[in-house]
Amino acid sequence: MVRNFRAAIKDPRVVMRAIIGTLLAANLVGAVLAFKPFGGSADDLRRQQNDLRRQLTQAQARLADSGRLVGKVEMARREGDDFLGKYFTDRRTTFSTVIAELDRAAQESGIKPRDRSAELNAIEGSDTLQMMSISAGFEGTPPSLEKFVNILDKSPRFLIIESLQAAPQQNGQMLTVTVKLDTFVKELPGPAL
Repeated sequence: MVRNFRAAIKDPRVVMRAIIGTLLAANLVGAVLAFKPFGGSADDLRRQQNDLRRQLTQAQARLADSGRLVGKVEMARREGDDFLGKYFTDRRTTFSTVIAELDRAAQESGIKPRDRSAELNAIEGSDTLQMMSISAGFEGTPPSLEKFVNILDKSPRFLIIESLQAAPQQNGQMLTVTVKLDTFVKELPGPAL
């Protein structure tokens, strides 16, 4: 068998057929590479590159939008905390603070304070905020009552006048006034008692 193989190699026809077969295989490989290169043609690669650039631009735009949104959320949180700190009072000091505010407004406007009561109500959906409703009675003249309402309106506290009822007294000059106010109270985090 080895002798037949050596004899076949010496035959020029066999050698030529082997060379032609090798060249044919090389041509087929070259044709495959030329017409369908592995990794895509130049046009395919350009299209893929353009698609990737477009996707990168879109991702960068989404990232920038998310960054702006985060900035707005941070600013809203800061402004909300500032608002709560400025206009809402601590639960421990709310009653005395609001009563002092009412007494100051009454004194400045010239009306006389009478009875008052307060009630705390939970606000649905909030663990740290409550609404305090205050009913207070006053006695004074119509111009002093108007001044009192203006002072309350300009109060640094977030006071909401829910209702105001005025009734004339016997002498006709004085009014008996009942004011119902609402304010919001925040529960500051601290040690539990």
